Amino acid sequence: MEIAVIGTGYVGLVTGAGLADFGNDVICCDIDPAKIDALNNGLIPIYEPGLDKIVERNVHEKRLRFSIDLAEAIRHCRAIFIAVGTPPKANGAADLRYVEDVARTIAQHMNGPKLVITKSTVPIGTGRLIERILDESGNGHKGSVVSNPEFLREGSAIEDFLKPDRVVIGASDKESIALMKEIYAPLHSLEIPFVVTNVESSELIKYAANGFLATKISFINEVAVMCELLGANVQDVARGMGLDSRIGPKFLQAGPGFGGSCFPKDTSAVADIARQYGYEFEIIEAVLRVNKNIKQRMVGKVVDAIGDVRGKTVAILGLAFKPETDDMRDSPTIPLIKGLQEKGAVIRAYDPGAIENSKKIFENVIYCGDAYETADGADALVIATEWNEFRALKLERIKKLLKQPLIIDLRNVYDPQRMKAEGFTYISVGRSEDIRVRERV
Repeated sequence: MEIAVIGTGYVGLVTGAGLADFGNDVICCDIDPAKIDALNNGLIPIYEPGLDKIVERNVHEKRLRFSIDLAEAIRHCRAIFIAVGTPPKANGAADLRYVEDVARTIAQHMNGPKLVITKSTVPIGTGRLIERILDESGNGHKGSVVSNPEFLREGSAIEDFLKPDRVVIGASDKESIALMKEIYAPLHSLEIPFVVTNVESSELIKYAANGFLATKISFINEVAVMCELLGANVQDVARGMGLDSRIGPKFLQAGPGFGGSCFPKDTSAVADIARQYGYEFEIIEAVLRVNKNIKQRMVGKVVDAIGDVRGKTVAILGLAFKPETDDMRDSPTIPLIKGLQEKGAVIRAYDPGAIENSKKIFENVIYCGDAYETADGADALVIATEWNEFRALKLERIKKLLKQPLIIDLRNVYDPQRMKAEGFTYISVGRSEDIRVRERV
C-alpha cells in the first residue's frame, strides 16, 4: 500500500522504516528541510540501534523515501499516518497544535477517500476532533480516522515495531479495519494479536498501559526506600514479587526514577484528562509525586555519601534516561546534576550517546571521552544510566583514578559484596551494605 508518514521524529521515522520493511511504499514527510536533506543523504537524526540499517535497506529497495512536499504525499497516498509531537503543556495536558495542523493540511489536499491514522500519543477524543476537521475542510472527500498507538521502547524500537506484543486498531468501520490489517499483513500472518476496538478505547489503551508501567516503577522505588530503612534488599524483594505470575518481573528494577519521552508525558496527560472530566486519578497523581520525590532523593543520596560537596568533583556515568538512546527528556540525571551543582559540586560526565543533547541542558559540566577520564581525580563516581560498558568497568583502574574509592550506583549494576572485596565504599539503591547477598537458586 502507498503510505505517507507525516513527522520524521522518533516515532515517525521508526514507523516509516518499519512499514516499508513490511513491503509498503512509504513517503516520510517533514516540514523541516534540513532534516529531510539529512535523511536523503543517509544521516539518521536520532540514536536508535538498527534504525540506520533498516532505513538504508528500504531506501535501496525504493520502498522508502523522504520529502518536504506534504501536499503531494497526501494526494498520492491512500493511508496517512500522523506521527508528530504532542509535547506537554505547563499543566501536563498534551499540546495538540501539531496534530491539528497536520489534520488541516490533510483536509486541504484530499483528492479522494483517505485513511488517516494517529500514531502520535493523543488524548481521548482526538480522533473525533480530526474527523470534524476532515469533514469541515475535506473538499467533499471522505476521511476515515483510525487510532493505532505506538508501543516503542527507545533502544529496542525496531524489534518492538517488527515483533510487537500486539497491534491496537481503533476504528469505526469495517473498511478501515481491513485496510489496517493489509498494512500490517506480515504481523497478521505471524499471528501477532490484533486488538480491534473503537477509537476512544484505542486512545486510552496507550495511556493506561504507560500509566500502569510507570506505577510499577514508582512502586518498586518506594519499596527500595523501605528496604533501606528496614535493612532489606530490594532486588530480593523484587525477585520474590516478580515470580508471582500475576505481577511479573518487568519494570521492577529500583533506580533514580523514570524519564524519557513517554512515561512522564503520558502520566501527566492522563491525569489532566481525568481532571477535565471532573475526576482525580489518584494513583496516577501519586505516581507523578513519587517519581519527582525519588529523583530529588538521589541528590541527597550522593551528598550523604560524600559529605559537603562544595568544591568536590562528582563523576557521572550516564546522562540519557536509559541506555541505548540519546534521549535526555525528563532524565533523572537532570535534577541530579543541577541539584549537585546548586550545592557547589563540580560535575564531570560521560555518556556514549547523549552528550550533545546534554549540552543543551547543562552549563559548566566537564564532558569526558570515556568512563576512566570521567573518574580521573573525582571524589566519587555515580552510575546514573546502566549502559553495558559501565557493567564491566576495570575496577582496579577506577579505584586508582578516584581520590577515594567511593561509588554511588543508582542502577544497582554491581554486587555489593564484590565491591567491598575490591576495596570500594559502595552505595546502591534499596540495598543495605550489611546484607549478605544470597546465592540465587
